[in-house]
Amino acid sequence: MGGASNYDNMRDEFDRGYVQVYTGDGKGKTTAAIGLVVRALGAGMNVFFAQFIKGGRYSEIESLESIPVGDAFVCRQYGKGCFVLRAPEEEDIAAARDGLADALREMRRGRYQLVVLDEANVAVKLGLLEESALLRFVDERPEAVELVITGRGATTALIERADLVTEMREIKHYYQKGVRARKGIES
Repeated sequence: MGGASNYDNMRDEFDRGYVQVYTGDGKGKTTAAIGLVVRALGAGMNVFFAQFIKGGRYSEIESLESIPVGDAFVCRQYGKGCFVLRAPEEEDIAAARDGLADALREMRRGRYQLVVLDEANVAVKLGLLEESALLRFVDERPEAVELVITGRGATTALIERADLVTEMREIKHYYQKGVRARKGIES
């Protein structure tokens, strides 16, 4: 009669983490990741949130840091600000690469059940991170860690390694009419 029971199989399924990628040209990739962060915090999980490229205070980070979860939520930014209208400088590249190394150290510590690499796809696309370094990060993920990677332009190799890929597709956006990012809605 040996073997695992149905309960054991389900428990193992819930103890395993997966790799999720949120990509595409539509709005909502970071927002989706933050929704998952809120859900994870509500379930008592510890979350490490790494933001690439972005620097400065964004409303979503301020709201997450205001949730009384103690040190269960840690956010670190590895960017000097959004520079997509200019070529990255050496400082931008160093910040991203140091950030990925820092996030890897934190993930290896075993303290976090959810790790988010926000805008890591864009960091690869813009040459701040090597695709191979991001793929190594995915490969070194402990089995129990849920890993979320966001940003436009996910590479084919990352998509192949992921367990779940969601593409946000822009159909219509008010930016095209000159509406700028609004605090509390886009920033």
